[in-house]
Amino acid sequence: MTTEHTAAAQDSKTVLTAMYEAESRYFAAGGPNRASFDLLAPCFAPDVVMHQAKALPYGGTWRGHDGMARFLRAMAQTWESFEIGEQEFLATGETAVVHTQVHARARATGRELAFPVLQSITVRGGRIVEVRPFYWDTAAIAEATKAR
Repeated sequence: MTTEHTAAAQDSKTVLTAMYEAESRYFAAGGPNRASFDLLAPCFAPDVVMHQAKALPYGGTWRGHDGMARFLRAMAQTWESFEIGEQEFLATGETAVVHTQVHARARATGRELAFPVLQSITVRGGRIVEVRPFYWDTAAIAEATKAR
């Protein structure tokens, strides 16, 4: 492993760890409509892009800090709770891969789900520039969150 690759790996893991900690503080402070996105903003590049699967209630592409704040509001409208469990950093470098276990309760139905999410996250210049989450079963998530 080159010195440059090692530095990038340490940098991405540091950035991601800081982002997950900021996210915890953000939700502890009340989350969307209560806490300021400013808690998370330093972790994301101003032109960050998040690509969510279109089949999800919060699916689509979210751009910039405003897009990330709107994404968090959409998540809060969908999920009554969304708890991050065990996480594994499978790869680090400019593109990091993180495997996360989630336990969530849908706001519309009260149904609870436990599922894995694999995220490909690109970090440049000490900030997250792109996020691509991959869900094991988007149909199960869409079904659990849909009021009948």
